[in-house]
Amino acid sequence: MPESTHNIPIDAIFAGGIGILGEEGHRSGIFKRRIEGEVRVVAEGIVGDQHADTRVHGGPEKAVHHFATENYATLATGFPHVADALVPGSFGENIATVGLDERSVHIGDIYRAGSVVLQVLQPRSPCWKINHRFSVEGLSLLVARERITGWYYRVLQPGTIRPGDILERLERANDRFSISEFWQVVSAHVPEVDDMQALSAVEGLADDWKRRLTERVQWIRERRVAAQAGTLHR
Repeated sequence: MPESTHNIPIDAIFAGGIGILGEEGHRSGIFKRRIEGEVRVVAEGIVGDQHADTRVHGGPEKAVHHFATENYATLATGFPHVADALVPGSFGENIATVGLDERSVHIGDIYRAGSVVLQVLQPRSPCWKINHRFSVEGLSLLVARERITGWYYRVLQPGTIRPGDILERLERANDRFSISEFWQVVSAHVPEVDDMQALSAVEGLADDWKRRLTERVQWIRERRVAAQAGTLHR
């Protein structure tokens, strides 16, 4: 295990790979292939990477997906009958490492690898495609419950990376909101308005999440005002 989460080697890079999920025949870009050499990274992600549904995958706000290799052990414990299939790359990630996870990576963190500069801007949202990828029910629920979703980078500086390059943290935008803490706030049964407002203000957070959190805070406050007004009129 690396001694510091500031400098972590990239174990593997994955890209490309549209395939068919299950009997329903859904096309998906979750089927990545391991890249042994250098890859070019631009604003849209790794050159040659593919996404079947560009409405919810890919683009500058989800340019590069990073998933912690350690998470596969947790998933294998929960689903031992598919443990052999739970290997780096099988979740459709672009970057695999050991030593960075959802507790040590924060929203807004900036990293350099090779000649590329990346910024963490949001977690991946687990969906049904994970279940279909492994032909099991409940895998996406375990991912959500354990908050082991991986995270997306935006590309601040295009360039090239290769396996073995050191992923070096250059800057930390906030000391509070790790990926895990992000999910703690967003998924809370009783929403804490102050927490959501603080999260929405974090530099580097994806614009879509800023909007969603801001709208949710406004909705909760309006509901509370309406409830108080109703109480006063009774």
